[in-house]
Amino acid sequence: MQNPAAGATRVILVVAIDTPLRRVFDYRAPAAWAGEVQPGHRVWVPFGKRRVVGVVTECRDRSSVPEGKLRFAFERVEAEPTFDAGFLELLRWSADYYRHPVGEVIAAALPAALRQGAPIAVEETRWRLTVIGKEQGLEKVPARARQMRAAIEALTDVADRSAEDLVAAGISRESLRKLEDRGYVEHFTAETTPPASNEGLGTSRSPALNEAQQTAVDRIRGSLGSFVTWLLHGITGSGKTEVYLNAIATVLERGEQALVLVPEIALTPQSITRFRERFDVPFAIMHSGLSDGERLAAWRDARSGTARIVIGTRSAVFVPLARPGLIVVDEEHDSSFKQQEGFRYSARDLAIVRGQRHGIPVVLGSATPSLESLERAQRQAGSLLSLPHRAADAKPPTLTLVDLRKHGESQGISTPTLLAMRRHLDAGRQVLLFLNRRGYAPVLFCPSCGWAARCQRCDANLTVHRRSALLCHHCGAEQDMITRCPTCSSDVKPVGQGTERIEETLEAIFPKVPLARIDRDSMRRKGELEATLAQVDRNEIRILVGTQMLTKGHHFPNVTLVVVLNADQGLFSTDFRASERLAQTIVQVAGRAGRAEQPGEVLIQTEYPDHPLLSLLLRGGYDAFAAGALTERQQAHWPPYSRLALLRAEASHRAEPLKFLQAALAAAHRHAVKGVQLLGPAPAPMERRAGRHRAQLLLHAPTHAPLQRLLSSWILELESLPEGRKVRWSIDVDPAELF
Repeated sequence: MQNPAAGATRVILVVAIDTPLRRVFDYRAPAAWAGEVQPGHRVWVPFGKRRVVGVVTECRDRSSVPEGKLRFAFERVEAEPTFDAGFLELLRWSADYYRHPVGEVIAAALPAALRQGAPIAVEETRWRLTVIGKEQGLEKVPARARQMRAAIEALTDVADRSAEDLVAAGISRESLRKLEDRGYVEHFTAETTPPASNEGLGTSRSPALNEAQQTAVDRIRGSLGSFVTWLLHGITGSGKTEVYLNAIATVLERGEQALVLVPEIALTPQSITRFRERFDVPFAIMHSGLSDGERLAAWRDARSGTARIVIGTRSAVFVPLARPGLIVVDEEHDSSFKQQEGFRYSARDLAIVRGQRHGIPVVLGSATPSLESLERAQRQAGSLLSLPHRAADAKPPTLTLVDLRKHGESQGISTPTLLAMRRHLDAGRQVLLFLNRRGYAPVLFCPSCGWAARCQRCDANLTVHRRSALLCHHCGAEQDMITRCPTCSSDVKPVGQGTERIEETLEAIFPKVPLARIDRDSMRRKGELEATLAQVDRNEIRILVGTQMLTKGHHFPNVTLVVVLNADQGLFSTDFRASERLAQTIVQVAGRAGRAEQPGEVLIQTEYPDHPLLSLLLRGGYDAFAAGALTERQQAHWPPYSRLALLRAEASHRAEPLKFLQAALAAAHRHAVKGVQLLGPAPAPMERRAGRHRAQLLLHAPTHAPLQRLLSSWILELESLPEGRKVRWSIDVDPAELF
């Protein structure tokens, strides 16, 4: 441990450390660098018995901690702050808004290697001549030492050169070391400097834009350099990506960077391909499938400005940019932009906050915008950019309901569906079947006594998988397949359909037609999804069966028939957002049909063809549904016309979560804020999950201001409640799901 001098400075460093404690920690700064440290610096500090990396959030003259208990920071990780003042303030704001420990929020914005003390910039070893080397080098080195003389000559021509350059010129590292031993050269480390050239911004020409696309591009271009939130509402196949690409081209010409957020890793390869075809500039790719080294390299390239375009999933919203110019959130409605564990942030909402702080435009794009974004666009006149027509004059698909009450079916596939499939396949086209349920069957059932295979750790059925296993899709528990009922010894059977069973059924009906299943079970290996999609593009696969992975952004020019096998899953749910998600899913998957010159057809199988949601979608599309849904939300005072927060608690014993939440409810009444309602506590819809019992308390307010006022004081008391020691609890501000 460092032993600071007796006259050390009294500068106090307020340091955020990656810990679940909702507080920061005071340290004294050693005199050697106290005057140079500033907010945003990473520092090595003692924390308990460990030596950890923290981030300085503030510098003060004094501390509330008694001087005798203040410990000294060890050292700075490097001379340059990791975060500038503006970006650090964004992270602190995020911690305050989402009521999460600031240390964990800042840690979430750093690659793992940086949390462990790696340098923020790539450093390389460089060599240069010493004074003696310049004056005497060539005189003292004999002519036969050709490499040593070549090194001196090379370093005479160029003041300093990297070790890699010298080795590439035929000079060995051993020769350099010999020259260093004689005092003729010296090595040092330096950061690599990124190129700042705008050359090669375009590698392929943009296709001609239609009037709506051109209008959208012009308006986004006109807003560059100022903050505005654009909602780009374009029907599926309307060319939203072309709008992004044209706007980003102008951003690059201005010498700035673009950040593009996509909802899932599955979309990243396709997005990258489109962008690389258009722009010959360095990219940074950010998603959870990267190794620590790859993630660190991408982060460095984005921060230094080397990467001109950054494409990533949710966490990429925290990537620092040297020259931010535009933020794009593609498929902004997607629920995967909301983090559901730990730091529960919304990447879409933080992108808007970030754009405001940078003073740059943010483009939210979707064929099925979230009701929150639609309501915001209604309040902000002129911020809605509409693309009402498909690009290249492609016609929208026709939608038809298939009434399962009237038509026979085979393992979940109706007769009209099979006839339509055969018609499209005979015409040389491709067919896509969507079912948001992976596995073989959702339950293993005994017809004799009614027994069903249940997860021992969750309030859920075990899903049957074709590889002779019973899996829980909630906790990951696995059991061997059984053939007889453990209660009455009768034969058991799988009931219902998952994607594996649909795949099996279609292989039997269309044995000569190549088929692929795309879901989380079938696309496990790296590169497997990309390879499968390439086969689809080459028409080597004629039938596609899959889950949500197929609905988001994929372009299948030869798919002319899309089938939604079970549209009823979201019609009767306790979650007020269920109908919105169902409408978005149906419209998104329907949009995969007929995206080229061939007309598309969509069949929606349902046992409730008269349901108002389905009728509304067929008559007026997503716009009609959204208008009706917004009216309902406004009348019921649900978001976006109110604000929510959810206090969740879980424990291994059933009584503990409710006991804690009752104490939390009493504490909330002591901190009462006008307008904030508390609903509950109550068990979660799935009360037991992964062996732990769960309950929740819902907070409802007309706007975010009173809600945040209550949260700010309430959480301090929650941390001190004795009942809280027996549970895990968390706050979810703006929850996406009430479960």
